[in-house]
Amino acid sequence: MTELAAHDLTVSLGGRIVLKGIDFAAQSGELICILGPNGAGKSTLLRALAGLLKTKSITLDGQALNVLSPVARARTIGWLPQTGQAVWPLAVRSVVALGRMPHGATLDSLTARDDMAIAQALSACDLDALADRDITTLSGGEQARAFLARALAVEAPILLTDEPVSALDPRHQLSVMETLQAQARANRLVIVVLHDLALAARFADRIILMDKGAIAADGAPAAVLTPEQLGAVFGVEIVSFERDGVRAILPWAARSMEREA
Repeated sequence: MTELAAHDLTVSLGGRIVLKGIDFAAQSGELICILGPNGAGKSTLLRALAGLLKTKSITLDGQALNVLSPVARARTIGWLPQTGQAVWPLAVRSVVALGRMPHGATLDSLTARDDMAIAQALSACDLDALADRDITTLSGGEQARAFLARALAVEAPILLTDEPVSALDPRHQLSVMETLQAQARANRLVIVVLHDLALAARFADRIILMDKGAIAADGAPAAVLTPEQLGAVFGVEIVSFERDGVRAILPWAARSMEREA
């Protein structure tokens, strides 16, 4: 069982407090979605959990994350930040192969185990037909799937992804979320920053709702995604309905609300 935890995590950037007093623990087997309005601190929290910020407030299995070597951390945590356009003319397969670097692989020295991990990641992200294409010739959504495949190829017990579906069409949004859910069912810890309330309601085991750098709510989707809480945090009216036992959430209308600058 892998546990990643934040203990009274406070982060200041540029003289401004971005996160304040964050406390939670997450364990393998969970698919956790982090939701919140722009500027709520979602990406900063994910970066802290990835070990990319200097803090002693994050622990991995009870040990301070910052004592791990960069290689050990890279093998343990698969990290997918918000991605931009690819600029290097590499084949998609080679981009995905970069995910094997924490295991000592290079593009010229891939083992059979590396090849298997790469093939599985390509298939999981529906990229088999594009594996030999120059990544710079792909659409933004196709590139986003290639970067996700690179993170999957690490085969880390923890996977952190920041808005992995933002550039994707509805079919691939569902496909990616199904892939992330499958990773959690394979006993990995998967934490995803999302803006899509409907996808979070359908796929998350647990939702962390953030507002103004703090956790506003933390729990099962049905407990967190209430019209009252979403209205207070996002300033929207919500329409919801159920299908196949899952409650779908749709933002319906913006409403006036005052927020801190």
